[in-house]
Amino acid sequence: MEKLFFLIITLTFLTGCSSPNINSNNLNILNINENSDEQVSSEASNTISNTENSINKSNVYKVVNVVDGDTIDVEMGGGKERLRLIGIDTPETVDPRKPVQCFGKEASDKAKELLLGKMVSLEADPTQGERDKYDRLLRYVFLEDGTFFNKEMIEQGYAHEYTYDTPYKYQTEFKQAENEARENKRGLWGDICNVEEPQQEVETPPETTKTITPVVPSSPSYTCNCSKTCAQMSSCTEAQYQLNVCGCSRRDGDGDGVACDSDCQ
Repeated sequence: MEKLFFLIITLTFLTGCSSPNINSNNLNILNINENSDEQVSSEASNTISNTENSINKSNVYKVVNVVDGDTIDVEMGGGKERLRLIGIDTPETVDPRKPVQCFGKEASDKAKELLLGKMVSLEADPTQGERDKYDRLLRYVFLEDGTFFNKEMIEQGYAHEYTYDTPYKYQTEFKQAENEARENKRGLWGDICNVEEPQQEVETPPETTKTITPVVPSSPSYTCNCSKTCAQMSSCTEAQYQLNVCGCSRRDGDGDGVACDSDCQ
């Protein structure tokens, strides 16, 4: 009986001592599982982050040439693409059909300052199509710091708002930017380009040649009378009348065409 009692006590003691080992092993297993979950979560997060970076980088391009204030060239797809900026129009500087327009050089220089050699992101606009009739890509341009280049050019007075055919995504914003630039006389809206509009030419009918007939005073009512002497003439005019009209040659004794020389010379 005493042996049985001792055996029970011994087994109880051994069982109590082994329990902590079992619990410790279970805790280790739980920790391993938790670490595995954290690793999987971290790897998934990194994958998402890498994907986002890949998407952003795929829309960033280097500007390799600035044609003028609204046209640029970028590196794209292993080559070079020419872009026409949507919604703006800057004064001409390179069009061979037109003279260099006021503030055109300033607009071109500003575009070079902000874009040349820089990395930019691009945005298309489904309302405007992919390319224009000259096969240039139609895009909005954003600088690395987030500056909206198209709008910036209008706000600072380097460009006009320009709607080619149909309204575009940022049309309202661009029109407001132009109004603000105009009111504050920025850039091309200042006095430097404040040239009076030419007066419209008024077409006048050609002058007609008029024949002017001189008004000759009517001759006094003289009566031909060749018997009159010069002393009897009322005036030299009458004497000349008697000579020229009436043919009284005696009134012109020396034949010089002047009647009554002694009285009328």
